[in-house]
Amino acid sequence: MKKPARYKLLLDENISPRDTFPIINNRHNIRHLVHDLNKTGISDEEVYALAKESKRLIVTFNKKHFEELAPNSKDTGIIAISTNVSDEQIDKKLTALLSRKTKSELFGKFHYIILP
Repeated sequence: MKKPARYKLLLDENISPRDTFPIINNRHNIRHLVHDLNKTGISDEEVYALAKESKRLIVTFNKKHFEELAPNSKDTGIIAISTNVSDEQIDKKLTALLSRKTKSELFGKFHYIILP
């Protein structure tokens, strides 16, 4: 059986700290904008540039501002999450999304996680 890809993720400042997500934290390389990188209050464009430079997927609640940035680069991608999804559900749903998508289906793309 093929081993799932290990992705590099950048959690936006509006997302809980990475230790809140045990499954994702165990399977992927995660950095939190505030708790790991000490970047607070920076613009969405700066977050995007940081993710692009480090080749990380951005995980955010900020769908509106990041959706239009997604196709700008194949070095990053956006995974937006509806604000009514709990941390536990984020851990499971994000893990499922990352397990079933290839790099080319994630980078340069926009995905939105919602509750059914």
